[in-house]
Amino acid sequence: MNTMEDKISRHRLKVYFEDTDAGGVVYYANYLRYMERGRSEWLSELGFEQRRLSEEQQVGFIVRHVEISYKAPARLDDQLVVCTSPLSLGRAGLVLLQEVQFHESGATAVSAKIEMACISTQTMRPTRIPPALLEKLRACPPEAEVVS
Repeated sequence: MNTMEDKISRHRLKVYFEDTDAGGVVYYANYLRYMERGRSEWLSELGFEQRRLSEEQQVGFIVRHVEISYKAPARLDDQLVVCTSPLSLGRAGLVLLQEVQFHESGATAVSAKIEMACISTQTMRPTRIPPALLEKLRACPPEAEVVS
């Protein structure tokens, strides 16, 4: 039986000096980099590395829209976890919930709703998600809203 925990990809990372600003906290834009890594790891866990998708299927994913909320600052040497879970799925795109959490406490530092579009890497125009990946994404979260 699938639980909510089964549907969440977790990518652990550490905050380095280069990630912080003059105040010693993670620079706000770096959370988007962390989330990008989380999405890449999530696709890899599903068996679809981005390079292979580009080379073999001639598709890639781009961020179309982001709604982000900063809740608590992360600092140098903090251990973080990027959690990625699908919210909805369409034929040419998907919406993900991503949270950057503190590893020790599980408290959320940042949460975001990320709208992704599938594009042709040849034309850079929207295209359908490849059937094998679409099938895997549909099986990932049984209660995901599928949009036609």
